[in-house]
Amino acid sequence: MNTTLTSKIAERRTRHVSHCRAAAILLLLISSSLHAALEISPWVPVFTGIDRAAATNKPPTSQFSSLFVAYALRVDLKAPGIRLFITPKAAKYVLNSAETLGQNVSDFLKTHQLQAAVNGGRFDPAEYYPPAGTRLDVHGLVVSDGEIVSPQDTSSDSAVIAFSEKNEPVIIQKNWPATNTAGIFSAIAGTYPLVSNGALVANLNNQSGFINGVNPRTAAGISKDRQYLYLIVIDGRQNGYSIGALNSETAGLMILLGAHEAINLDGGGSTTMVLADSTGRPQRVNRSSAVADSGRERIVGSHLGIYALPLVGFLDNIRVQPDDTAATVTWTTASPATSAVQYGIDEQLIASTSPNSTLVTQHAVRITGLSPDTGYYFRVNSSASGVNQVSTTQYFTTTNYFVSRMLSEIEDSWRYSVGPFTDSAWALSTFDDSSWTEGPGLLWTDVRSTGPNPDVMPRGAEMPASPMRGGFPFQAYYFRKHFNLSQVIPGTSLGVTAFVDDGAVIYLNGKEAYRLRMEAAPAVIEPVSLAIGFPCDGDATCTDQFTIAGEGADSLVAGDNVIAVEVHNYNPSSPDITFGIALEERITLSPPVVLGLANGLSGVTLSWERPGFVLEESPNAGGPWTQVPGPVVSSPFKTLPGTGNRFFRLRR
Repeated sequence: MNTTLTSKIAERRTRHVSHCRAAAILLLLISSSLHAALEISPWVPVFTGIDRAAATNKPPTSQFSSLFVAYALRVDLKAPGIRLFITPKAAKYVLNSAETLGQNVSDFLKTHQLQAAVNGGRFDPAEYYPPAGTRLDVHGLVVSDGEIVSPQDTSSDSAVIAFSEKNEPVIIQKNWPATNTAGIFSAIAGTYPLVSNGALVANLNNQSGFINGVNPRTAAGISKDRQYLYLIVIDGRQNGYSIGALNSETAGLMILLGAHEAINLDGGGSTTMVLADSTGRPQRVNRSSAVADSGRERIVGSHLGIYALPLVGFLDNIRVQPDDTAATVTWTTASPATSAVQYGIDEQLIASTSPNSTLVTQHAVRITGLSPDTGYYFRVNSSASGVNQVSTTQYFTTTNYFVSRMLSEIEDSWRYSVGPFTDSAWALSTFDDSSWTEGPGLLWTDVRSTGPNPDVMPRGAEMPASPMRGGFPFQAYYFRKHFNLSQVIPGTSLGVTAFVDDGAVIYLNGKEAYRLRMEAAPAVIEPVSLAIGFPCDGDATCTDQFTIAGEGADSLVAGDNVIAVEVHNYNPSSPDITFGIALEERITLSPPVVLGLANGLSGVTLSWERPGFVLEESPNAGGPWTQVPGPVVSSPFKTLPGTGNRFFRLRR
């Protein structure tokens, strides 16, 4: 970093010291209770040099007053492969007019093949959804790969985070008059400082005005030793989930995460953090309020992106082989270690296999008691020399062996009502729905000025919006349909393919059978209850596929049945609701697994078709049985010539 630049920055920092001491006293008074009250997850590696964490604040149990959910990245700026990348100049660049081409954060990551990205600073014109590629004028200093994209030409938007070509970071609390840019390779401007010299300065800013209220936020910070970059996004404007944060709360969270200096970048509906999946596709980390309202990420003028190498560390080669009610997870470790797998139907991972304390480098763990045709999240754990290593969270879907028969298609007609209903009597098979309106799927309402999303297809009957809610959709719609089963035998289930925007509760013959993106039982679902998530990019442009089985299918009867569904919006101001279901009768089978054996001159080859099994061997037919070294979890397996009898079997 340029020495002149460094000295000027140091001078500016001293101006904040007296103010920072007062703020530090405030922070010290609250920090002891914050650690206990604010839930911050452990840092989990996602790329080489990039760790991810999440934080949840639930008043009134915390000194922070706002309900918020935040997501954070910690970037080791000295890690191999780490490189910062800022939105570059637009083609046909025009200073202070057409400096960059607008993109949403997901497209920015995909276009430049980055591993992580967040939205940057402010820009003009401040339209929410201009066409991608619109020429925009970004505010404050922006430097991309050593080239100035936007000079610092105003005293506003003058908080800057900058990096040398060697990733040496510095935060300029107020870049006005404009600092010499010599030595700056990457830079992006924010609105104002949050943390200086380890102390909160956000409460010294003017707290009046909309921007300083409780809002979604994006912020950047650096550690005291300048090795780590911290990026956080705080979701907001979503009651019951996360309303956002004040400047002081954002600063306090930054300090707790490890930042010694930090600035506010931008926020509101633009707040977005994206990571690349294993195939390079962008995956949003947070729940953008803009996506919740409109189904689309906002176009922004500047972004902060990161290149990083894949994780190659202690845990490697993670593979999963799912069957219908079991799965085998395998992985390797750099040295002998224990084995365990955490798993669950969501990323809370509430279940775990029993830890295997045998120290090995080739690991195989069987997960049993799973449901067929169900998605599961999982991560592996291995401990060695007192250090526990945890993988990133991954995903698999169990198989399902069944014969099937279609009961209804997406385009079929349903009876519907806007209710509201305060109990589930409307879902009973005996309920009289003759006064309800009938229409073919997809059933929908969409009051956006731009019209319904053309990708939501096939559109059938349009449902009414609520004149009492200013033309917005009702917060819940109710649907009913009859279907016939010739028989119900053990293992009968219903396969569901659904277009649902946003959440739903499904009943069979009046008994609740399944919740999709609604608060889990025993929470009571009221007509004003909101969904806790949304499909795809906020519109019903992709299907939800799941199976109603076990207790959920217990109320099925031979003959006439009724499926009833209540659909809820994610946000009171969401402009659309969509519903359609294809229903399939499934009778589960349990095909046998056959272990084949073929003799050869160089040994015996064993083979089998179904996954989720481990090969075991014994010198006697009655045991004792031990795992074949490896362990062997996939077919085929060729044994080496040996002496004496050896018996083999498969075990789940």
